[in-house]
Amino acid sequence: MTAVPTAPDQDRPRRRTHAERRPATIVNPVLPGFHPDPSILRVGDDYYIATSTFEWLPGVAVHHSRDLVNWRSLGGILREERTVDLTGRPDSGGVWAPCLSFTDGLFHLVYSDVTNLSGAFKDVRNVVITAPTIDGPWSDPAPFPSHGFDPSLFHDDGPDGDGRSWALWMEWDHRTGHHPFAGILLQEWDRQKRQVTGPLHRVFDGTPLAHTEGPHLYRTGDWYYLVTAEGGTSWAHAVTVARSRTLTGPYEADPDGPLLTSAGHETWPLQKAGHGSLVETPAGEWYLAHLMARPLTPMGPCVLGRETALQRVEWNVGGWPRLAGAPLSEPTGAHASEPATQPGAHLPRTAVPGPALPPAPVASVPALDHFDGPELTTPWATLRRHPDPSWLDLTDRPGHLRLRGGQSLGSTHGQSLVARRQQAVSIDFSCRLEAEPRSPLQMAGIVHYYNSTLWHYLHLTWDEHLGRVLRVGLCDHGRYLEPDPAVAVPDGPLDLLLTVRTTRAHFAWRSDHGSPWRTVGPDLDVTRLSDESATQGDPATGHFTSWGFTGAFAGLCVQDLTGAALAADFAWSEYRETDSGHHEER
Repeated sequence: MTAVPTAPDQDRPRRRTHAERRPATIVNPVLPGFHPDPSILRVGDDYYIATSTFEWLPGVAVHHSRDLVNWRSLGGILREERTVDLTGRPDSGGVWAPCLSFTDGLFHLVYSDVTNLSGAFKDVRNVVITAPTIDGPWSDPAPFPSHGFDPSLFHDDGPDGDGRSWALWMEWDHRTGHHPFAGILLQEWDRQKRQVTGPLHRVFDGTPLAHTEGPHLYRTGDWYYLVTAEGGTSWAHAVTVARSRTLTGPYEADPDGPLLTSAGHETWPLQKAGHGSLVETPAGEWYLAHLMARPLTPMGPCVLGRETALQRVEWNVGGWPRLAGAPLSEPTGAHASEPATQPGAHLPRTAVPGPALPPAPVASVPALDHFDGPELTTPWATLRRHPDPSWLDLTDRPGHLRLRGGQSLGSTHGQSLVARRQQAVSIDFSCRLEAEPRSPLQMAGIVHYYNSTLWHYLHLTWDEHLGRVLRVGLCDHGRYLEPDPAVAVPDGPLDLLLTVRTTRAHFAWRSDHGSPWRTVGPDLDVTRLSDESATQGDPATGHFTSWGFTGAFAGLCVQDLTGAALAADFAWSEYRETDSGHHEER
């Protein structure tokens, strides 16, 4: 398999001597903040992780590495409406569980587009696209079996394989009295015709952990290994492994239980560990990419959402994968050092020995964005609609991001919102805003956003008696509040600030760049913006009215409910992770 060049030559590390090739430490999470359902792939010397993006665009976030230690965002793959149109997708719907694979000189990406996920039903459209490089151009989508979600592709092109490809997915069963996670299905995939062919096989019904999903298939030696996610997406989540000498099964589950889970260890720093995929280095070292979460308190809210971590894997004498050096017991606190370790335990580690690969550092993402390029940089995401000059422009006024007012933050259509993932529990997020609202229905500002029913919003607007004002609006499960009176502000640009310190947050503003910040609005409860807060339903039946699958974002947005498309300009925005609370001057 040859490497597919994707990064500039200057990013490629220089050749190092053997003495210099000492394994570095992988620090988890390798992809902090909302990056769930990782699909990891090696092509030559290049490693890629694709993760779910749900209602956010560009769809399917991709990161690249050459040493598994340092990861660089490549942005997202689904950048056009022809590959995904998220208009009207429900909260935590949209793009689920991508699978990235490579064969015959082409990348293959399979993903789900979920249009409904409440109650008993999951309405899903699964598709596959291909491209000669990770940067594209990507083909038009081809239909993939849609009996359920979490589709994947396995290419049996190893030394003992026959070169055929196989489609896998989980089947969803809505019927009363049936477990909704009905097992893993497999069918041959014709790469030329881009369709399934031949008989359908039910290859795995799961273990007693149930909720079997996220299938990925691998071949090692004489065995086919099926890696699945089980136990649900919360505290009981797990990675399980089953194997068969025949591709179509039957598959026998590992008798020792899950390969990975943090279930039952409430104070362990990496929780919800599950939904994994495997990768092998050229030297035969194995790693598991998996999702996990870091609750603010034991079994508490996960504001950062589900993140991606890596674990080193070894194979025991019986031919089963095991976590290498997994810990014996849990630490006494979130920051406690991990104790002595032994192979075979199921707990995820926060620090893992890296592979014997040359170091490949990547440049850090600048904290300050002056919006001086022709496109948004990779940390930014948009909500349900692709960037378009009709609502987002970086050229009308060079050095400024211009947003034209769209629908309200409670809508799932036409929001004018750009945001970036919250990737640490303490952040400062700020901007400079210029706008001239002339109606209470025109608003522009900064938002701490989880979904259409959960957000905190500091916005510049208009009041019939006070003129230009700043208001803080809160949405708590769809109930809108303005807890404090509006604050009159002078004409001209305003600097706006969101300060987040673990479970609490507040907004501030200033009109003069050198003046001190003035707090506006109340102290805010950050835990409201979490997976746990967003998820509402009946765990006993698995039928929920709403889900929390994403994470908190800090963003810039504009609304104009008059239909006049108010233009607001942002001269800069800064995202800074901090422990001290110090906010650097612009």
